[in-house]
Amino acid sequence: MAARSAPSCHLRLEWVYGYRGHQCRNNLYYTAAKEIVYFVAGVGVVYSPREHRQKFYRGHSDDIISLALHPERVLVATGQVGKEPYICVWDSYTVQTVSVLKDVHTHGIACLAFDLDGQRLVSVGLDSKNAVCVWDWKRGKMLSMAPGHTDRIFDISWDLYQPNKLVSCGVKHIKFWSLCGNALTPKRGVFGKTGDLQTILCLACARDELTYSGALNGDIYVWKGINLIRTIQGAHTAGIFSMNACEEGFATGGRDGCIRLWDLTFKPITVIDLRETEQGYKGLSVRSVCWRGDHILVGTQDSEIFEIVVHERNKPFLIMQGHCEGELWALAVHPTKPLAVTGSDDRSVRIWSLVDHALIARCNMDEPIRCAAVNADGVHLALGMKDGSLTVLRVRDMTEVVHIKDRKEAIHELKYSPDGTYLAVGCNDSSVDIYGVAQRYKKVGECVGSLSFITHLDWSSDSKYLQTNDGSGKRLLYKMPGGKEVTSKEEVKGMHWASWTCVAGLEVNGIWPKYSDINDINSVDGNYVGQVLVTADDYGVVKLFRYPCLRKGAKFRKYIGHSAHVTNVRWSHDYQWVISIGGADHSVFQWKFIPERKLKDALHIAPQESLTESNSDESDSDLSDVPELDSEIEQETQLTYHRQVYKEDLPQLKEQCKEKQKSATSKRRERAPGNSIRLHFIHGYRGYDCRSNLFYTQIGEIVYHVAAVGVIYNRQQNTQRFYLGHDDDILCLAIHPLKDYVATGQVGRDPSIHVWDTETIKPLSILKGYHQYGICAVDFSADGKRLASVGIDDSHTIVLWDWKKGEKLSVARGSKDKIFVVKMNPYVPDKLITAGIKHMKFWRRAGGGLIGRKGYVGTLAKNDTMMCAVYGWTEEMAFSGTSTGDVCIWRDVFLVKTVKAHDGPVFSMHALEKGFVTGGKDGVVALWDDSFERCLKTYAIKRADLAPGSKGLLLEDNPSIRAISLGHGHILVGTKNGEILEVDKSGPVTLLVQGHMEGEVWGLATHPYLPICATVSDDKTLRIWDLSPSHCMLAVRKLKKGGRCCCFSPDGKALAVGLNDGSFLMANADTLEDLVSFHHRKDVISDIQFSPGSGKYLAVASHDSFVDIYNVTSSKRVGVCKGATSYITHIDWDSRGKLLQVNTGAKEQLFFEAPRGKKQTIPSVEVEKISWATWTSVLGLCCEGIWPIIGEVTDVTASCLTSDKMVLATGDDLGFVKLFRYPAKGKFGKFKKYVAHSTHVTNVRWTYDDSMLVTLGGADMSLMVWTNEVERHREKKNCDSEESDTDSEEDGGYDSDVTRENEISYTIRALSTNIRPMFGVKPHLQQKEPSVDERQGVVRGSRPPVSRAPPQPEKLQSNNVGKKKRPIEDLVLELAFGYRGRDCRNNVHYLNDGDDIIYHTASVGILHNVATGTQSFYQEHNDDILCLTVNQHPKFINIVATGQVGDSADMSATAPSVHIWDAVNKQTLSILRCSHSKGVCSVSFSATGKLLLSVGLDPEHTVTIWRWQEGAKIASRGGHNQRIFVAEFRPDSDTQLVSVGIKHVKFWTLAGRALLSKKGLLSTLEDARMQTMLAVAFGANNLTFTGTISGDVCVWKDHILCRVVARAHNGPVFAMYTTLRDGLIVTGGKERPSKEGGAVKLWDQELRRCRAFRLETGQVTDCVRSVCRGKGKILVGTRNSEIIEVGEKNAACNILVNGHVDGPIWGLATHPSRDFFLSAAEDGTVRLWDIADKKMLNKVNLGHAARTVCYSPEGDMVAIGMKNGEFIILLVSSLKIWGKKRDRRCAIHDIRFSPDSRYLAVGSSENSVDFYDLTLGPTLNRISYCKDIPSFVIQMDFSADSRHLQVSSGCYKRHVYEVPSGKHLVDHAAIDRITWATWTSILGDEVMGIWSRHAEKADVTCACVSHSGISLVTGDDFGMVKLYDFPCPEKFAKHKRFLGHSPHVTNIRFTSGDRHVVSAGGDDCRSVLCQPRKSMRTWY
Repeated sequence: MAARSAPSCHLRLEWVYGYRGHQCRNNLYYTAAKEIVYFVAGVGVVYSPREHRQKFYRGHSDDIISLALHPERVLVATGQVGKEPYICVWDSYTVQTVSVLKDVHTHGIACLAFDLDGQRLVSVGLDSKNAVCVWDWKRGKMLSMAPGHTDRIFDISWDLYQPNKLVSCGVKHIKFWSLCGNALTPKRGVFGKTGDLQTILCLACARDELTYSGALNGDIYVWKGINLIRTIQGAHTAGIFSMNACEEGFATGGRDGCIRLWDLTFKPITVIDLRETEQGYKGLSVRSVCWRGDHILVGTQDSEIFEIVVHERNKPFLIMQGHCEGELWALAVHPTKPLAVTGSDDRSVRIWSLVDHALIARCNMDEPIRCAAVNADGVHLALGMKDGSLTVLRVRDMTEVVHIKDRKEAIHELKYSPDGTYLAVGCNDSSVDIYGVAQRYKKVGECVGSLSFITHLDWSSDSKYLQTNDGSGKRLLYKMPGGKEVTSKEEVKGMHWASWTCVAGLEVNGIWPKYSDINDINSVDGNYVGQVLVTADDYGVVKLFRYPCLRKGAKFRKYIGHSAHVTNVRWSHDYQWVISIGGADHSVFQWKFIPERKLKDALHIAPQESLTESNSDESDSDLSDVPELDSEIEQETQLTYHRQVYKEDLPQLKEQCKEKQKSATSKRRERAPGNSIRLHFIHGYRGYDCRSNLFYTQIGEIVYHVAAVGVIYNRQQNTQRFYLGHDDDILCLAIHPLKDYVATGQVGRDPSIHVWDTETIKPLSILKGYHQYGICAVDFSADGKRLASVGIDDSHTIVLWDWKKGEKLSVARGSKDKIFVVKMNPYVPDKLITAGIKHMKFWRRAGGGLIGRKGYVGTLAKNDTMMCAVYGWTEEMAFSGTSTGDVCIWRDVFLVKTVKAHDGPVFSMHALEKGFVTGGKDGVVALWDDSFERCLKTYAIKRADLAPGSKGLLLEDNPSIRAISLGHGHILVGTKNGEILEVDKSGPVTLLVQGHMEGEVWGLATHPYLPICATVSDDKTLRIWDLSPSHCMLAVRKLKKGGRCCCFSPDGKALAVGLNDGSFLMANADTLEDLVSFHHRKDVISDIQFSPGSGKYLAVASHDSFVDIYNVTSSKRVGVCKGATSYITHIDWDSRGKLLQVNTGAKEQLFFEAPRGKKQTIPSVEVEKISWATWTSVLGLCCEGIWPIIGEVTDVTASCLTSDKMVLATGDDLGFVKLFRYPAKGKFGKFKKYVAHSTHVTNVRWTYDDSMLVTLGGADMSLMVWTNEVERHREKKNCDSEESDTDSEEDGGYDSDVTRENEISYTIRALSTNIRPMFGVKPHLQQKEPSVDERQGVVRGSRPPVSRAPPQPEKLQSNNVGKKKRPIEDLVLELAFGYRGRDCRNNVHYLNDGDDIIYHTASVGILHNVATGTQSFYQEHNDDILCLTVNQHPKFINIVATGQVGDSADMSATAPSVHIWDAVNKQTLSILRCSHSKGVCSVSFSATGKLLLSVGLDPEHTVTIWRWQEGAKIASRGGHNQRIFVAEFRPDSDTQLVSVGIKHVKFWTLAGRALLSKKGLLSTLEDARMQTMLAVAFGANNLTFTGTISGDVCVWKDHILCRVVARAHNGPVFAMYTTLRDGLIVTGGKERPSKEGGAVKLWDQELRRCRAFRLETGQVTDCVRSVCRGKGKILVGTRNSEIIEVGEKNAACNILVNGHVDGPIWGLATHPSRDFFLSAAEDGTVRLWDIADKKMLNKVNLGHAARTVCYSPEGDMVAIGMKNGEFIILLVSSLKIWGKKRDRRCAIHDIRFSPDSRYLAVGSSENSVDFYDLTLGPTLNRISYCKDIPSFVIQMDFSADSRHLQVSSGCYKRHVYEVPSGKHLVDHAAIDRITWATWTSILGDEVMGIWSRHAEKADVTCACVSHSGISLVTGDDFGMVKLYDFPCPEKFAKHKRFLGHSPHVTNIRFTSGDRHVVSAGGDDCRSVLCQPRKSMRTWY
């Protein structure tokens, strides 16, 4: 049956009727060629009205919902829905894809917009966060992403007049975005009083920061900046859906069906009401407008497109119509004319002309239509309705013939009989009614056999039978017209069907997949003439099958375009077209049928180009007609490289096992051994499953790979060099066109590709992040800049890289079947081919995607498996080698011809200058001319041709060839047997390297006195290898069976070999001939050992759990050791030859006596005393330490002890070779480990003299030879060993400051909580008591305007009554006192040659002029700054980077970020939002200044490198599991960096996009231990200095510790600075000042000599946190928040900046008449600050934490309240104590002098206020106190007459008391009449407006009313200062906000004359000064 192949005819999309108007907007535009672009379903349509022609873009796989036009109007971007939606940018002229953007959005892409020059594209997703994403679309690269809004976004646009600005709008919001670096930062539009907050549907940007937007109510809102400035009301009467800007102005369209045109200033020009025009109708709604010149395009909700010419605006031209919303199910074709009829749930029936592509008739019905049919003469049209009724119309004029309603459920299918007499109607209630047409449609019969709803009907040709399908998939036959069911087989056989539209039945079995019983095929229609069948299904696919197709799973061709389900499909009457209709997309597709004979001419329709596999794997051909797969290829396709444990999983596994290990490691563990090993030679080459992986380098060396090692072999010297960067099997290798660099791809969970240099063997770039499981093919481009790779995941992903940058350029899914090879086109870097199983594809790059086209085979050949491919001499030509031995020649995507080249598969192929070379399974190398016309020469690889210089022996003639390469006059050949050969052009063959063939290798033995070893493998060979410099295989012997073990006899003459069938043999060690053999066991022989000395006995262990002992001389079995419960793994003899030690698979360690085999039990203490001849055991106390922490996951498979019994080597399942000190007692011993084998190491053996270690890899079949480097002889070589699995368990030292810094957890502002323990109901939520007026029934505002009552008194006594009052408009930051030194470092730097210093405090960056003390501020951070650095490169002068606190890493505004800014003009140059959750704790610029490094506070302490100007993240990697304090680039490098932290120092290299790290190695110095490292500095020649917690400085050369500068400081070294100009190093530490020492030292370049500086701060200990060196000066920042400048010559100290040290500054007081203020803090000091001189004048140490401070009214006294309940009164002039008193035990919260200076009020947290009479002198006896205050006191204010006191308390209540009696005043009227001297209360009706909506957790903490009495400033727990008008009784009053503090502003005050506002910070210990600006309005 021919259904096995797809039909050879084809469908071509010719026309689409419809336009997507529902749920989409702004999707209809004119292109530059005056064509119209829009979309419908999943197809982009370009319609030319002039030619009435459509072109289609079909790169999408699901519904398109958004469209944007490039400013040049040729390119179009479209976005689709779907689980993994993507954006396509395509050319509207050629309808080819230009770029694909994917892998970012989910759910769908709601809006798109290009920027002004069309370089960038912004997209908005449909995900829950409505992500906004900016793309560089040409490169397919995402530049920035941020959460857009919590609700839907409807429109987004670039501001075309300001760079890097965007506007988005949607449900109840509009946002104005700025793009800086990689950060998109939104500001919400402020609706204010100008307009209602409502949904904004569309927008357009204009010049002068104006934005016009259309709102849901029909108004147009006009924005300037972020503020709404005016509204144009009633622009439309309902929502404005679309707004389009053009040269002349703006066009808007709304739900009211009107189009309005506006000029450039948005003055109305004209209005066009489409409802009034002749084509219009009620309810017309405009979804899209486009105005170009004198034409306007309009798209409507109901799928029409109108074109309006402006001067005839009342005659719009309808250019496209379609069905409206509602499902579309009904489809019928006219029997004689090219007409199609459709009917939909929109209740319309429409008739389309298939020739004119137009709607020719339309009629609206009363009910939704579900099916249609036209009778045989084309007169009647029957329609079935959703309500069960049936209507028949005349086709001619659409008049009704009859209307019948016999059923209640929907009619889903109806058909006229071929002779026209009957109409069969199928209903959803499972019945079919038969009506007689001539009897005016009288019901004449009924069929009731079905149990489910009727889906399809067909009549037989003679109209006597009817077949039906129902919802359960049953097919039933009925006799007509009566409706009797037909069951007899005979009767069925004779039926011929007039049409076939049923989905069930023998003829259409093939349309169903083989193993499926789903009913997702909605419709079929058979074309008897063309013998094809067309089907429509739920996945939007139309398919062509051969008809009839009897067997399930037939092959087909498939066509996409419809989005979701295709509901119906029909052939036109003459079979020219296929019509298909979409359910949800309401569209009608018309396909042209191209029969087989025409296909030849139609080849210009190359195979459909699309991203989704259009002729996907299921289609084109079946396995049954492809020849059997070659056995080798079959073997290979079955290989999976999945690992139980990937190397990437080890860190997590170790973490999980941490607990177990903690308990075990309390004991001191042995150090790792002094010896180390170095890889010396590898016998082996990976040929069994890899191809084309062998090349000559530039200088004629040979590069290939085996196991996890890249090998460079020098054939003259017979030596090897190794690239050891991989940690698992390498699967592929490619060489750069210049033959100096190599790319290798490995196995892994996230496998990496390394590009490395064959000269230096250093990695240049590491590429990862896009593949899974492994990488099976790589290839360089001809220019060497790009690299293509293919993964072994299920879809064989293809990735195109820019390898130097490490960037992914494009990615695509390759194929379901295995891909063997990828090749880049040498002429066009954007093209490539892939070849594999039944697969040959031609790809081209489109932005971030690749577009593939299948090779078109035609009739020339079958779709064969391709094993190799190369490009020919033009970009069009390609050649591929098949699994059948042919070479296929391709031009473009078409197969031109095939040439027979080999018997069996062609595995390798290589293009030469003038021809080609191929190699195959037949072992023949063939040379061809340049067109594969003739074969010039063949070489067969035979043993006879081996040249005398060969390093080994060929196992067989004509080995299968897997790799060929030419160069240096030779042909290089790699074989499946693991041999590498060189074929001379004249014929002789030299063998260079060889290894075992496929099959695991387990058996290994070293010779007792010669440097040779023997191996035996599952490949059934026994081989002898020379380990001396000749490195070759000396002898080989084939065995009948594979073997697992072998052993030399002690005299070296005999060799015993254990085989897998339970037999073993002894062979002559020289000739390998049999001496004797035994077969006593059934299972594998696992170990075999001769007894020591004369070798009298031979012990043979088997998997049968026995050890047999043989007498060698008598060749008899003399004993059997029984008692093991599992298979035996290892055996060892003791040195007397009397005792055997046995290990089993159940981890038993057993002992047997020889020769009889009696079991012995020996206590473990005794075992240690026994002297063993060999030790290969892995169990027992002596080697307990060799088992890793993750012992459950991995096994130690082998061990071997050196003959001096010092070092134990082990091999394990993860491929590690480790060295331990012997005996390795105690768990988790320390070791050195080496990676070279890929998976399990099966055996390890030392040679007889311990000079070499030989290791065997099981699966990698390689034999590796390592040289042993003993401790003494070792020069400082880089031993690439890891010290040990676990971090050293010694602690890293202790220091209180370090501990505190490490344990600080930073919270962001938005999550800050109360600083005071408040309780109760917040003021704005309390129920108000009625006021006096209201109680008296007087309505507010109803008093007469001039009242006879006395005027209300002033709320506040104002001290400048004479002046005209002006409210304060704004505050400007003027000074900040304080510096963040307590938990940050290296954050004070010089700028401008030392004239300025830059530092930070709270969230402000400060530029402080040293000479004048003036400050300027960078205030763009929205949370605390934690780190700061300055760019040292002259090109980037004054560029500063600061990193801040943040929460999660969701890229929103609260995510942690780094700002890069210009210190002079405070411009932000770039903002980098990071994935460091919690915050950024260290930043550093690279040597060129272009890269920036940041370190996070997240649990992994990620290290990230950025290209900061573009905002691009280059590389990121977890740094350490504990805190990293500092990371810095080396000052001379862009790729080397060092990080230091808790017990951590790491040396990093940036390779491409990967960060490689090496831990610092301590082992070279005795007793060195890893301490906590705090600071880092650099010297020449790769020296690094790190400062430690103990005060030492470690000096590192590369990553090895080379000396320690002991006690550089007496305490931790917190800061180090490298001076770039002279290399001198400054260190700063924590120490007590002494005569010789100081906390700051200046050292020479090598840190050998130093000079100490003392800081004259008067502190007991100085703790330096930051140092910097300028010209002759050292700048020091201390833990005590001072910044000090020290002169290098005279050591003079100048304090530049002061601040409080610790804890919140609670107290703040301003002088009544001068510009002074006082601050009091938890650090026990009160400080006096002078605002004019910008400095601290004085400070008083109180010895206790101070909480509050206050000036007396004259300014001559100061009262201070303490945390311990004491208060002190000082005289200002002398700072002498006038009096002090302690009447309370807990903190004093506020203290106040009365305005008449008589009383002192003291409020405390004991819920009390005490009064003292100052006139009674300094004895300070309490005269009375206020009772029943419900909670602690927060603030107090006296009245102007000193007779009342208002108190605000911690339960949000305000109370008024009389002074001095302390009586509670409750009369509201009386309270309202009091005039207050000051107002600092946060409670009371007058300040109700200061409480915000969002303060669930955080409070307003402080307030102060200005002296003028009309302005109010507040501070709150979020760190905001806000400015209000006073009084503000309305809730949520308007205000201005000022950021700057960290969370918690503790206090705030106006200075005298309201010249300044002073605010104090809680967490940031600093005071800030703002200068108010007055408005120029005057108040009378």
